[in-house]
Amino acid sequence: MYALFWLIDQLIGLYVWALIIAAVFSLLVSFNVLDTRNRFVWTVGDFLYKVTEPALRPIRRFMPDLGGIDLSPMILILLLYALRIFLWQSVWPLLAG
Repeated sequence: MYALFWLIDQLIGLYVWALIIAAVFSLLVSFNVLDTRNRFVWTVGDFLYKVTEPALRPIRRFMPDLGGIDLSPMILILLLYALRIFLWQSVWPLLAG
């Protein structure tokens, strides 16, 4: 049971890092630091989009339009950290004692 809990916690942590990398990647592309005509850059961007967009789309649907500022990754990261805290608070006492 502990191994499953650990795996879920690690997957949430990896997804948070994917969200951070996707947000930084998006900024670099928008400021023309990275060129999406490069095949490797396009492949990395496409992978990050496909991994993060299904979770970000429902949040963006309920967010007001803030112009060019996208706060949905930050909101999703906060929700994922809240989920991690909830798991630690609810599951850990059951596993420890």
